[in-house]
Amino acid sequence: MAALLLTGPTVEPWTVAELKAFLRVDHDADDAVIASLLAAARSQVEALTRRALLLQSWRLTYDAWPRDGRIRPRLGPLRTLTAARVIDAAGDAQAIDVGRFVVDVAGGVIAAPADGLPQPGHGIALDVELGYGASPSDVPELLRHAVRTLAAHWYDNRGLVAVGSSVAMLPGSVAAMLASFRVPAL
Repeated sequence: MAALLLTGPTVEPWTVAELKAFLRVDHDADDAVIASLLAAARSQVEALTRRALLLQSWRLTYDAWPRDGRIRPRLGPLRTLTAARVIDAAGDAQAIDVGRFVVDVAGGVIAAPADGLPQPGHGIALDVELGYGASPSDVPELLRHAVRTLAAHWYDNRGLVAVGSSVAMLPGSVAAMLASFRVPAL
């Protein structure tokens, strides 16, 4: 499976003002740096957990339909299937009605219809929405705190060069916060 981000989140888990208050920064000179660190920390937490924190659209591509008819995206949490296409031998995309699929949000599984689907010549593409929700308050508090802690760590250590293991790029506290949210890659 390959995954391509189509539309990223429109907000971050924290505002720049909230992160500045956490950092005890009372000037505006570092606002762009703090915003950048916030986005990078969210992206890092998402990469390490394989979970989209805020509402995002992704395109998942596969070579073929799974034998059991159940597609288990290695990203989560799954919210909905918005489009499905089969790429034929000529490379043309043929749309499939998404109403034919069953989306098990709780299980993170998309079930193909029992009556069968066209066989791909060059693969299939599924567009899905992932994320806990559109608002920062929809994100589990522990993941929000991990983003804030990681951004703060990077802000405090932005000029340091790691020698040996003296500066951790991922503090142990953040790794511990993420451990229970990780989706295994198979």
